[in-house]
Amino acid sequence: MTALLSVIAIILTACNNGVQFGFDPDSSDAKFNIVGSSASSDIKPFAADICVTDNNFEAMTLAIDEAEAGGLFDATDAETVYAKNAHNKLNPASLTKVMTAYIALKYGHLEDTLTASQNVLIKESGAQLLGIKEGDKMTLEQALNALLLYSANDAGVLIAEYLSGSVESFAAVMNDEALKLGATNTHFTNPHGLTDEEHYTTVYDLYLIFNAAMQYDEFRKIINTTEYKSTYKDREGNPKNIDIATTNSYLKGDVDPPAGVNVIGGKTGTTKAAKSCLIMLANGDNGHTYIAVVLGSTDHDSVYRNMTTLLTDIK
Repeated sequence: MTALLSVIAIILTACNNGVQFGFDPDSSDAKFNIVGSSASSDIKPFAADICVTDNNFEAMTLAIDEAEAGGLFDATDAETVYAKNAHNKLNPASLTKVMTAYIALKYGHLEDTLTASQNVLIKESGAQLLGIKEGDKMTLEQALNALLLYSANDAGVLIAEYLSGSVESFAAVMNDEALKLGATNTHFTNPHGLTDEEHYTTVYDLYLIFNAAMQYDEFRKIINTTEYKSTYKDREGNPKNIDIATTNSYLKGDVDPPAGVNVIGGKTGTTKAAKSCLIMLANGDNGHTYIAVVLGSTDHDSVYRNMTTLLTDIK
């Protein structure tokens, strides 16, 4: 209970201390200039309160057995329905990108043009990439679709450098924003979620981050999208096509949600270290909105079995 009161205290403090970030998106040396401000955000919280939970809590009869951790949160009533190891620190893989998108939507401008540096050329084996090259130019809106819909890691680097000048500086902003949301068991080292021992979060912290991100219409729009097509420019001004589809098996129609549950969208994540991870936004027939999280599931099929189990308890 002491830990929960500490989280609430941090959140209440953050509500009274705004932060201003000044940057020049056209500068190759663009970085955040953090200045304290007493102004409050114009964007209202999704719910008046947030869910709080012990590490393990069950108000539902079903349980997820194939995952290291999970949770189901009623975002409408701010109530925890289920929690398994909700405060255990785990690798989130690409669920990290929810925080990247949240910061981009909070401080960036969708119409801004982002120019890629050589750092978008990620060489890690198996990393999901859009294929962005040094000198390519695209809008923040295009980059966010690539980030959330297709889980493009190079888009994460592009966004990080646009907002903060470097991945390292952006990671510091991510951690600062996490604390403001009450995500006290989170530490990020990059904007995409590729494996790093010092990169971790929890089921509960991911709920807090996702709950903040879904305040933005653009975020909800993108995670509900099944296909996206657009055109950006290479360094010579030649057109390059984006033609991508969602990685979410519910939206693709490969997996059916439980009866009475309308899946809005979410974010997938898979690495060897993190295993299979999934966070979802869904509506129930009761008119309530829910956030469901599964971390450390054994494989693709099991993460959707676990998620469907969680969603089954939506009344």
